[in-house]
Amino acid sequence: MEILTSAEMGRTDRRAIAKGPYDGYGLMRNAGASVVDEILARFAEVHGVDVLCGPGNNGGDGYVVARLLHERGLDVRVFASAPPRQGSDAALAARDCSVRPEPLSVFRATRERLVVDALFGAGLSKEIGGPEAEAIGSTQAAGCPVVAVDLPSGVSGDSGAILGAAFSATLTVTFFRAKPGHFLYPGRERCGAIVVADIGIAPTVIEGAGIKLWENGPHVWRSDFPSPSSQMHKYTRGHVAVFSGGASATGAARLSARAVARIGAGAVTMLSPSSALLVNAAHLTSIMLQRADTLADVETFVANRRPAAALLGPGFGVGETARLFALFLLGRRKGDLKGVVLDADAITSFAEEPRSLLERMVDGEMPELVLTPHAAEFERLFPDIAADRSLSKVERARAAALQASAVVLLKGADTVVAAPDGRAVINANGTPYLATAGSGDVLAGIIAGLIAQSMPVFEAAAAATWLHAEAGRLFGPGLIAEDLPELLPEVLSGLLGAS
Repeated sequence: MEILTSAEMGRTDRRAIAKGPYDGYGLMRNAGASVVDEILARFAEVHGVDVLCGPGNNGGDGYVVARLLHERGLDVRVFASAPPRQGSDAALAARDCSVRPEPLSVFRATRERLVVDALFGAGLSKEIGGPEAEAIGSTQAAGCPVVAVDLPSGVSGDSGAILGAAFSATLTVTFFRAKPGHFLYPGRERCGAIVVADIGIAPTVIEGAGIKLWENGPHVWRSDFPSPSSQMHKYTRGHVAVFSGGASATGAARLSARAVARIGAGAVTMLSPSSALLVNAAHLTSIMLQRADTLADVETFVANRRPAAALLGPGFGVGETARLFALFLLGRRKGDLKGVVLDADAITSFAEEPRSLLERMVDGEMPELVLTPHAAEFERLFPDIAADRSLSKVERARAAALQASAVVLLKGADTVVAAPDGRAVINANGTPYLATAGSGDVLAGIIAGLIAQSMPVFEAAAAATWLHAEAGRLFGPGLIAEDLPELLPEVLSGLLGAS
């Protein structure tokens, strides 16, 4: 489930060709055949197929598709933007295709015919215009089905950005491994269903290639996921401190605390200002409650109760107190505190003086930090990185993780989790039903709960993101944040039962 950039995929192709057994044209024939298999399985009702071919290898795949469909008796037309380079694999494919190409400029889509987009692959780096843009417009206006070869033309393979104009595919067939543009918005919504086809490249070809980006899922973190043993007690399963806001803002922290408990932490303590003690006491049962008005109160609690992880931010309030509490927690030793999750108000509290957080002293004996910003919070804490529009979402998250010496979970429909060492995942199992107040508070609680159970922080953040999304998908329409912690047992049963 590695995700390869366009450059990494290019290097992979060259290694695969050097190792064999397929040469470049052999891989191209396999790619075209895999697209044809999907077309025949899914689009039996179409009256004919229009194949749009560019001059490069993506176009070469298109010529293979056209030849194979024609040999099966389908009505096939080919439209080419330019001839392939002489002596290239694409030129061999064009030579072997019995359907003679027409100029792309004469192409007009019709609703009854399938369009195969083989104009540009994932390596596109410039905006689309001219006949290619006109072909995209004609196809979109006709409303006909589109099968994209590798990636819809006009979508950046590395960032998911739309480069001028782009097809909206019904199906995208890519090869060997997916690209970032298949998962990052807005490209993701242009791909339709995604099939990653095996075209004969051995997985071993990317061993040692330094790939550090994956589609998020249990394969990334399952081996580190906590599993309780019969000899554990509540504190060996992890104790988490969750900080509450004032009397009128306690709900967010309680959502977080409930998630901490549901994900398996053995004990949860709510640290509450005096003004909110009665409000919290009225709503808490198994979750413990502790007064924390001042930094001295927090210091005493940490020294006496030694929580394994702490979560600060949900509903806490923005200001000096949040900064003081956060920097105190991050200054402890790992023997006292494994990790700190800063969310929501805790992140915004550092917007006016980010250096105190980003340039704090860090060494291997201090608690590890997880930051969970949405786009606006990210911009407040990392304005220079956010302003660089040349960076993909993955690159922004990685740059922020390195700058902050923290795991950064950059939220959104395509949530990215990045570590300071460059590892990153893109989450692909989200649902729009998670766009509800309090959903992020639950996510932060799941992360803290997993860290407290000794899960490494990058893996904990990645696992929490996937589990949170699975819970949302399980409930579906009508979801509110309060539902999410109660769905975790079912999601966990499926995960742990499959081990």
